[in-house]
Amino acid sequence: MSVWGSYRLRLARKRLRFRAFRKRRELTAIANRAERIRRGDLLLFSTLRNERIRLPYFLQYYREMGIQHFLIVDNGSDDGSREYLEAQPDVSLWLARASYKRARFGVDWLNWLQWRYAHGHWCLTVDPDEFFVYPFCDTRPLRALTDWLDVCAIHSFGAMLLDMYPKGPLEAQPYREGQDPIEIACWFDSGNYMIARNPQYGNLWIQGGPRARVFFPDAPAQAPALNKIPLVKWHRHYAYASSTHMLLPRSLNRTYDEWGGEKASGCLLHAKFLHMFAAKAGEELDRRQHYGASKEYLAYDAGLKRSGPQASLDLWCAWSEKYINWRQLEILGLMSKGNWA
Repeated sequence: MSVWGSYRLRLARKRLRFRAFRKRRELTAIANRAERIRRGDLLLFSTLRNERIRLPYFLQYYREMGIQHFLIVDNGSDDGSREYLEAQPDVSLWLARASYKRARFGVDWLNWLQWRYAHGHWCLTVDPDEFFVYPFCDTRPLRALTDWLDVCAIHSFGAMLLDMYPKGPLEAQPYREGQDPIEIACWFDSGNYMIARNPQYGNLWIQGGPRARVFFPDAPAQAPALNKIPLVKWHRHYAYASSTHMLLPRSLNRTYDEWGGEKASGCLLHAKFLHMFAAKAGEELDRRQHYGASKEYLAYDAGLKRSGPQASLDLWCAWSEKYINWRQLEILGLMSKGNWA
């Protein structure tokens, strides 16, 4: 990258940090327990709205993985999410009633909280329907991965967002609070992915899977991005630039090997497609608070209408693969253990 290009990205990073500083005024502390965070604790950051049914398993999953404190922004939930989180002793909770869209889809709020509380900590930034899997996650806690990354002087860890779905209509298998959603949404597309390199930020750009196949069949290049960098050894000078798709400084986006080798990477099992999907998609379409004039949710609405008034959306196809474990994902080339043995 040219000197001028590098300078422009440094300016962009300063602007992002300044935006986060201004947007801090939109956050009201409901239960700030950040004084309990100890040096070296593993932290999780998330923004949510009306996810009460998902929260018990979400917290359990990441607690068992090794997360020691959760820092969450609630964007005006009215389903009991806020009250539930407020009662959790390892959760710090902030309320934001301002526009999710004008906070760059919650990124400004999280950038501020990360600046304020995450410096020097390994941090996971995920949504309540995203479940991080990494090499050896069935036998090694997250701390083993972050210790290895520290030894290797690696400060960021990439993961592909893998859309999970059930076999048959979504409404046929209702999700119960506290249940592992992958028990229901246990299928995924093992292929059908496009990958390119973003020349400006240096990150990979991945699209495809069931959302491209079903909701964007005629325009797959408009399908949602599946590349994520959810795990970062945070420094107060860092900032997420677009959701968790890319960061500044630019070097954090190089979570892949440019010279033909493999770097360790993971997946985020994305359990979006459960029985409550249609209601949630309708709610978010009405709010119009999502990226690109909510084109993703417009596509969901069109796909749901195509399924017919008496039918329910079914994402399964003859090429769907049933999820077993992380080793299966590595064999399929969707993640890698790299040189972590």
